[in-house]
Amino acid sequence: MKSFFVDPDISKAETLPGWFYHDAAMFDAMKERVFASSWQWIGDTNLVALANTAHPFTLLDGYLGEPMVLVRAADDTMRCLSNVCTHRGNVVVHHPGSCKYLTCMYHGRRFKQDGSFASMPEFGSTQNFPRPCDDLHRFDLVQWGPFLFTGIAPTFDLRHVLSIMNERVGFLPLAEFVHQPALSKDYLVNAHWALYCDNYLEGFHIPFVHQDLNAVLDYGQYATELYDHFNLQIGYANDGEECFDLPPGHPDHGKSIAAYYYWLFPNMMFNFYPWGLSINIVKPITIEKTKVSFITYVYDESKLHSGAGAMLDKVEREDEYVVENVFKGLRSRVYTTGRFSVTREQGTHHFHQMLAARLG
Repeated sequence: MKSFFVDPDISKAETLPGWFYHDAAMFDAMKERVFASSWQWIGDTNLVALANTAHPFTLLDGYLGEPMVLVRAADDTMRCLSNVCTHRGNVVVHHPGSCKYLTCMYHGRRFKQDGSFASMPEFGSTQNFPRPCDDLHRFDLVQWGPFLFTGIAPTFDLRHVLSIMNERVGFLPLAEFVHQPALSKDYLVNAHWALYCDNYLEGFHIPFVHQDLNAVLDYGQYATELYDHFNLQIGYANDGEECFDLPPGHPDHGKSIAAYYYWLFPNMMFNFYPWGLSINIVKPITIEKTKVSFITYVYDESKLHSGAGAMLDKVEREDEYVVENVFKGLRSRVYTTGRFSVTREQGTHHFHQMLAARLG
Protein backbone atom coordinates (compact mmCIF):
# COMPACT_ATOMS: atom_id res chain seq x y z
CA MET A 1 0.00 0.00 0.00
CA LYS A 2 0.95 3.62 -0.39
CA SER A 3 1.95 5.39 2.80
CA PHE A 4 0.83 8.67 4.35
CA PHE A 5 1.42 10.69 7.49
CA VAL A 6 -0.77 12.99 9.59
CA ASP A 7 1.19 15.34 11.83
CA PRO A 8 -0.16 15.28 15.41
CA ASP A 9 0.24 19.07 15.49
CA ILE A 10 -2.92 20.30 13.78
CA SER A 11 -1.29 23.62 12.93
CA LYS A 12 1.27 21.75 10.83
CA ALA A 13 -0.80 18.78 9.67
CA GLU A 14 -2.10 18.06 6.19
CA THR A 15 -5.35 16.22 5.53
CA LEU A 16 -5.48 12.72 4.11
CA PRO A 17 -4.21 12.76 0.52
CA GLY A 18 -6.78 12.69 -2.25
CA TRP A 19 -5.67 9.26 -3.45
CA PHE A 20 -6.55 7.76 -0.04
CA TYR A 21 -10.27 7.89 -0.87
CA HIS A 22 -9.84 6.11 -4.23
CA ASP A 23 -7.22 3.49 -3.40
CA ALA A 24 -8.55 -0.09 -3.57
CA ALA A 25 -5.73 -1.62 -1.50
CA MET A 26 -6.30 0.91 1.28
CA PHE A 27 -10.06 0.32 1.26
CA ASP A 28 -9.52 -3.42 1.54
CA ALA A 29 -6.92 -3.08 4.31
CA MET A 30 -9.41 -1.14 6.44
CA LYS A 31 -11.50 -4.29 6.88
CA GLU A 32 -8.97 -5.80 9.26
CA ARG A 33 -6.95 -2.82 10.46
CA VAL A 34 -9.86 -0.49 11.17
CA PHE A 35 -13.22 -2.28 11.32
CA ALA A 36 -12.34 -5.78 12.54
CA SER A 37 -10.37 -4.21 15.39
CA SER A 38 -13.17 -1.84 16.46
CA TRP A 39 -16.63 -1.97 17.99
CA GLN A 40 -19.97 -1.91 16.21
CA TRP A 41 -23.48 -1.06 17.40
CA ILE A 42 -25.74 -4.03 16.63
CA GLY A 43 -29.14 -2.93 17.97
CA ASP A 44 -30.96 -3.02 21.28
CA THR A 45 -32.11 -5.63 23.75
CA ASN A 46 -35.47 -6.01 22.01
CA LEU A 47 -33.69 -8.16 19.42
CA VAL A 48 -33.84 -10.93 22.03
CA ALA A 49 -36.48 -9.63 24.41
CA LEU A 50 -37.35 -13.08 25.82
CA ALA A 51 -35.28 -15.87 27.34
CA ASN A 52 -34.46 -18.82 25.07
CA THR A 53 -34.38 -16.69 21.91
CA ALA A 54 -31.76 -16.03 19.25
CA HIS A 55 -31.28 -13.33 16.62
CA PRO A 56 -28.88 -14.00 13.72
CA PHE A 57 -27.20 -11.07 11.94
CA THR A 58 -24.19 -10.25 9.80
CA LEU A 59 -21.74 -7.70 11.13
CA LEU A 60 -21.40 -4.96 8.50
CA ASP A 61 -23.03 -7.06 5.81
CA GLY A 62 -21.39 -6.43 2.46
CA TYR A 63 -18.06 -5.38 3.98
CA LEU A 64 -16.89 -7.38 7.00
CA GLY A 65 -19.65 -9.93 6.45
CA GLU A 66 -19.10 -11.76 9.75
CA PRO A 67 -22.02 -14.12 10.63
CA MET A 68 -23.00 -13.72 14.30
CA VAL A 69 -25.93 -14.64 16.48
CA LEU A 70 -27.23 -12.88 19.58
CA VAL A 71 -28.61 -15.29 22.18
CA ARG A 72 -30.58 -14.70 25.38
CA ALA A 73 -30.26 -17.84 27.45
CA ALA A 74 -32.73 -19.39 29.85
CA ASP A 75 -31.11 -17.47 32.73
CA ASP A 76 -31.50 -14.15 30.78
CA THR A 77 -27.77 -13.90 30.06
CA MET A 78 -27.08 -12.41 26.63
CA ARG A 79 -24.16 -13.55 24.50
CA CYS A 80 -22.88 -12.84 21.02
CA LEU A 81 -21.63 -15.98 19.29
CA SER A 82 -20.23 -16.96 15.95
CA ASN A 83 -23.05 -18.20 13.73
CA VAL A 84 -20.73 -20.55 11.85
CA CYS A 85 -20.81 -24.27 12.61
CA THR A 86 -17.43 -25.60 13.74
CA HIS A 87 -17.91 -28.75 11.66
CA ARG A 88 -18.06 -27.57 8.03
CA GLY A 89 -18.73 -23.85 8.30
CA ASN A 90 -22.48 -23.79 7.67
CA VAL A 91 -24.53 -20.91 9.06
CA VAL A 92 -26.31 -22.31 12.12
CA VAL A 93 -29.22 -19.98 12.92
CA HIS A 94 -31.12 -18.64 9.92
CA HIS A 95 -34.14 -16.94 11.48
CA PRO A 96 -34.87 -15.08 14.73
CA GLY A 97 -36.93 -17.02 17.24
CA SER A 98 -36.91 -19.45 20.11
CA CYS A 99 -33.87 -21.57 20.65
CA LYS A 100 -33.14 -24.01 23.47
CA TYR A 101 -30.17 -25.26 21.48
CA LEU A 102 -28.40 -23.96 18.39
CA THR A 103 -28.55 -26.82 15.89
CA CYS A 104 -26.90 -26.90 12.49
CA MET A 105 -29.32 -28.19 9.84
CA TYR A 106 -26.45 -29.54 7.66
CA HIS A 107 -25.24 -32.49 9.80
CA GLY A 108 -26.99 -31.98 13.11
CA ARG A 109 -24.18 -30.56 15.25
CA ARG A 110 -25.74 -29.00 18.33
CA PHE A 111 -24.51 -26.22 20.61
CA LYS A 112 -25.67 -24.99 24.00
CA GLN A 113 -26.91 -21.44 24.51
CA ASP A 114 -23.46 -20.36 25.69
CA GLY A 115 -21.94 -21.67 22.44
CA SER A 116 -20.32 -24.75 23.93
CA PHE A 117 -20.46 -28.01 22.00
CA ALA A 118 -23.39 -30.24 22.98
CA SER A 119 -23.59 -33.18 20.57
CA MET A 120 -22.81 -34.46 17.07
CA PRO A 121 -24.14 -37.54 15.24
CA GLU A 122 -21.70 -40.17 13.89
CA PHE A 123 -18.64 -38.79 15.70
CA GLY A 124 -18.24 -41.59 18.26
CA SER A 125 -15.01 -42.85 16.68
CA THR A 126 -13.42 -39.44 16.14
CA GLN A 127 -10.34 -39.12 18.34
CA ASN A 128 -9.57 -36.11 20.51
CA PHE A 129 -13.11 -34.81 20.14
CA PRO A 130 -14.64 -32.50 21.13
CA ARG A 131 -11.92 -29.88 21.58
CA PRO A 132 -12.31 -26.22 22.68
CA CYS A 133 -12.26 -25.20 19.03
CA ASP A 134 -15.47 -27.19 18.52
CA ASP A 135 -17.34 -24.60 20.58
CA LEU A 136 -18.81 -21.57 18.85
CA HIS A 137 -16.52 -18.57 19.16
CA ARG A 138 -17.80 -16.04 21.69
CA PHE A 139 -17.49 -12.35 20.84
CA ASP A 140 -17.36 -9.70 23.54
CA LEU A 141 -20.75 -8.06 24.10
CA VAL A 142 -21.18 -4.66 25.75
CA GLN A 143 -24.51 -3.23 26.87
CA TRP A 144 -25.17 0.49 27.39
CA GLY A 145 -28.72 1.10 28.52
CA PRO A 146 -30.71 -0.92 25.98
CA PHE A 147 -27.97 -0.66 23.32
CA LEU A 148 -25.67 -3.52 22.36
CA PHE A 149 -22.17 -3.49 20.88
CA THR A 150 -19.82 -6.19 19.68
CA GLY A 151 -16.70 -6.55 17.57
CA ILE A 152 -14.50 -9.18 15.99
CA ALA A 153 -11.30 -8.28 17.86
CA PRO A 154 -11.63 -4.80 19.39
CA THR A 155 -8.39 -3.19 20.47
CA PHE A 156 -9.77 -0.66 22.94
CA ASP A 157 -12.04 -0.67 25.99
CA LEU A 158 -15.54 0.43 24.97
CA ARG A 159 -16.73 0.37 28.57
CA HIS A 160 -14.26 3.12 29.42
CA VAL A 161 -15.47 5.18 26.45
CA LEU A 162 -19.09 4.81 27.54
CA SER A 163 -18.25 5.76 31.12
CA ILE A 164 -16.88 9.10 29.88
CA MET A 165 -19.92 9.64 27.67
CA ASN A 166 -22.12 9.00 30.70
CA GLU A 167 -20.61 12.03 32.41
CA ARG A 168 -22.72 14.13 30.05
CA VAL A 169 -25.64 11.96 28.93
CA GLY A 170 -25.90 9.59 31.88
CA PHE A 171 -28.74 11.66 33.32
CA LEU A 172 -30.94 10.59 30.41
CA PRO A 173 -33.13 7.50 30.99
CA LEU A 174 -31.85 5.47 28.04
CA ALA A 175 -34.02 2.50 29.01
CA GLU A 176 -37.09 4.65 28.34
CA PHE A 177 -36.00 5.65 24.82
CA VAL A 178 -38.39 4.10 22.30
CA HIS A 179 -37.27 2.96 18.87
CA GLN A 180 -39.30 4.65 16.12
CA PRO A 181 -38.93 2.67 12.85
CA ALA A 182 -41.11 5.20 10.99
CA LEU A 183 -38.56 7.91 11.78
CA SER A 184 -35.55 5.73 10.94
CA LYS A 185 -34.07 5.56 7.46
CA ASP A 186 -31.14 4.29 5.36
CA TYR A 187 -29.33 6.63 2.97
CA LEU A 188 -27.05 5.64 0.09
CA VAL A 189 -24.18 8.08 -0.35
CA ASN A 190 -22.08 7.94 -3.51
CA ALA A 191 -18.78 8.50 -1.75
CA HIS A 192 -16.11 6.84 0.39
CA TRP A 193 -17.25 6.11 3.95
CA ALA A 194 -14.40 8.10 5.53
CA LEU A 195 -15.44 11.25 3.69
CA TYR A 196 -18.82 11.07 5.38
CA CYS A 197 -17.07 10.93 8.76
CA ASP A 198 -14.74 13.79 7.76
CA ASN A 199 -17.76 15.97 7.16
CA TYR A 200 -19.59 14.92 10.33
CA LEU A 201 -16.59 15.63 12.52
CA GLU A 202 -16.47 19.39 12.02
CA GLY A 203 -19.04 22.12 12.51
CA PHE A 204 -17.02 24.42 10.24
CA HIS A 205 -19.39 23.84 7.33
CA ILE A 206 -22.62 24.49 9.25
CA PRO A 207 -23.03 28.21 8.38
CA PHE A 208 -22.30 27.48 4.72
CA VAL A 209 -24.23 24.23 4.17
CA HIS A 210 -26.97 24.07 6.83
CA GLN A 211 -28.74 27.41 7.03
CA ASP A 212 -31.71 26.08 9.01
CA LEU A 213 -29.49 24.26 11.52
CA ASN A 214 -27.26 27.31 11.81
CA ALA A 215 -30.31 29.39 12.74
CA VAL A 216 -30.92 27.38 15.91
CA LEU A 217 -27.26 26.92 16.93
CA ASP A 218 -24.87 29.48 18.38
CA TYR A 219 -21.98 28.89 15.99
CA GLY A 220 -19.65 31.08 18.03
CA GLN A 221 -19.85 28.69 20.99
CA TYR A 222 -19.76 25.44 18.98
CA ALA A 223 -17.09 23.26 20.63
CA THR A 224 -15.19 20.02 20.05
CA GLU A 225 -13.66 17.82 22.74
CA LEU A 226 -11.22 15.02 21.89
CA TYR A 227 -10.79 11.73 23.75
CA ASP A 228 -9.11 8.39 23.09
CA HIS A 229 -11.10 6.59 20.37
CA PHE A 230 -13.97 9.11 20.28
CA ASN A 231 -14.82 12.78 20.32
CA LEU A 232 -17.70 15.08 21.16
CA GLN A 233 -19.13 18.13 19.41
CA ILE A 234 -21.33 20.35 21.56
CA GLY A 235 -24.01 22.42 19.88
CA TYR A 236 -25.15 25.42 21.90
CA ALA A 237 -28.68 26.72 21.36
CA ASN A 238 -29.46 30.24 20.24
CA ASP A 239 -31.72 32.23 22.55
CA GLY A 240 -35.23 30.80 22.69
CA GLU A 241 -34.34 27.50 20.99
CA GLU A 242 -34.91 24.06 22.47
CA CYS A 243 -32.20 22.87 24.85
CA PHE A 244 -31.59 20.21 27.51
CA ASP A 245 -32.82 20.65 31.05
CA LEU A 246 -29.53 19.70 32.68
CA PRO A 247 -29.57 18.64 36.35
CA PRO A 248 -27.45 20.27 39.08
CA GLY A 249 -23.95 18.85 39.13
CA HIS A 250 -23.93 18.25 35.38
CA PRO A 251 -20.70 19.48 33.69
CA ASP A 252 -22.77 21.86 31.54
CA HIS A 253 -25.38 22.85 34.12
CA GLY A 254 -26.65 26.36 33.39
CA LYS A 255 -25.65 26.24 29.72
CA SER A 256 -28.05 26.12 26.77
CA ILE A 257 -27.06 22.86 25.11
CA ALA A 258 -29.00 21.99 21.95
CA ALA A 259 -27.19 18.76 21.07
CA TYR A 260 -24.39 16.42 22.03
CA TYR A 261 -22.82 14.85 18.94
CA TYR A 262 -20.70 11.83 19.88
CA TRP A 263 -18.55 10.03 17.33
CA LEU A 264 -16.98 6.66 18.17
CA PHE A 265 -14.16 5.37 16.00
CA PRO A 266 -14.49 4.46 13.25
CA ASN A 267 -18.11 4.83 12.07
CA MET A 268 -20.66 5.36 14.86
CA MET A 269 -22.46 8.60 15.75
CA PHE A 270 -24.72 9.09 18.76
CA ASN A 271 -26.58 12.38 18.45
CA PHE A 272 -28.47 13.34 21.61
CA TYR A 273 -31.24 15.95 21.42
CA PRO A 274 -33.81 17.04 24.00
CA TRP A 275 -36.30 14.72 22.27
CA GLY A 276 -34.07 11.64 22.27
CA LEU A 277 -31.33 10.04 20.19
CA SER A 278 -30.42 9.64 16.53
CA ILE A 279 -27.87 6.87 16.01
CA ASN A 280 -26.01 7.09 12.69
CA ILE A 281 -24.00 4.07 11.52
CA VAL A 282 -21.74 4.56 8.49
CA LYS A 283 -21.41 1.28 6.57
CA PRO A 284 -18.87 0.86 3.75
CA ILE A 285 -20.13 -0.96 0.70
CA THR A 286 -17.57 -0.11 -1.99
CA ILE A 287 -15.04 2.67 -2.39
CA GLU A 288 -17.71 4.67 -4.17
CA LYS A 289 -20.79 3.76 -2.13
CA THR A 290 -21.70 4.01 1.55
CA LYS A 291 -24.88 3.19 3.44
CA VAL A 292 -25.69 5.49 6.35
CA SER A 293 -28.35 4.18 8.72
CA PHE A 294 -30.27 6.69 10.84
CA ILE A 295 -31.90 4.89 13.79
CA THR A 296 -34.26 7.03 15.87
CA TYR A 297 -35.09 6.62 19.55
CA VAL A 298 -37.60 9.08 21.02
CA TYR A 299 -37.87 10.07 24.68
CA ASP A 300 -39.93 13.30 24.64
CA GLU A 301 -42.22 13.51 21.60
CA SER A 302 -43.28 17.06 22.48
CA LYS A 303 -39.80 18.29 21.48
CA LEU A 304 -39.43 16.15 18.37
CA HIS A 305 -39.94 18.89 15.79
CA SER A 306 -37.94 21.66 17.40
CA GLY A 307 -34.33 22.65 17.90
CA ALA A 308 -31.18 21.17 16.39
CA GLY A 309 -32.75 17.75 15.86
CA ALA A 310 -35.84 18.94 14.01
CA MET A 311 -34.79 18.55 10.36
CA LEU A 312 -32.48 15.56 10.26
CA ASP A 313 -33.50 14.43 6.78
CA LYS A 314 -32.86 17.88 5.29
CA VAL A 315 -29.49 18.16 7.02
CA GLU A 316 -28.55 14.69 5.77
CA ARG A 317 -29.43 15.56 2.17
CA GLU A 318 -27.32 18.70 2.40
CA ASP A 319 -24.40 16.69 3.78
CA GLU A 320 -24.75 14.10 1.01
CA TYR A 321 -24.55 16.77 -1.67
CA VAL A 322 -21.33 18.17 -0.25
CA VAL A 323 -19.68 14.82 0.46
CA GLU A 324 -20.45 13.45 -3.00
CA ASN A 325 -19.00 16.55 -4.63
CA VAL A 326 -15.85 16.35 -2.50
CA PHE A 327 -15.46 12.72 -3.56
CA LYS A 328 -15.62 13.79 -7.20
CA GLY A 329 -13.13 16.58 -6.57
CA LEU A 330 -10.63 14.25 -4.94
CA ARG A 331 -10.17 12.51 -8.28
CA SER A 332 -8.37 15.62 -9.49
CA ARG A 333 -4.85 15.07 -10.80
CA VAL A 334 -3.73 18.37 -9.31
CA TYR A 335 -5.17 18.07 -5.79
CA THR A 336 -2.80 16.65 -3.18
CA THR A 337 -3.74 17.45 0.43
CA GLY A 338 -5.42 20.26 2.34
CA ARG A 339 -4.77 21.95 5.67
CA PHE A 340 -6.84 22.08 8.86
CA SER A 341 -8.50 24.97 10.60
CA VAL A 342 -6.92 24.85 14.05
CA THR A 343 -10.08 26.18 15.70
CA ARG A 344 -12.76 24.35 13.68
CA GLU A 345 -11.47 21.02 12.35
CA GLN A 346 -10.05 19.32 15.43
CA GLY A 347 -12.46 16.38 15.08
CA THR A 348 -11.50 15.63 11.48
CA HIS A 349 -7.79 15.90 12.33
CA HIS A 350 -8.40 13.53 15.25
CA PHE A 351 -10.01 10.99 12.89
CA HIS A 352 -7.20 11.27 10.35
CA GLN A 353 -4.63 10.66 13.08
CA MET A 354 -6.42 7.47 14.13
CA LEU A 355 -6.55 6.23 10.55
CA ALA A 356 -2.87 7.04 10.11
CA ALA A 357 -2.00 5.08 13.25
CA ARG A 358 -3.65 1.98 11.80
CA LEU A 359 -2.91 2.42 8.11
CA GLY A 360 -0.22 5.01 7.55
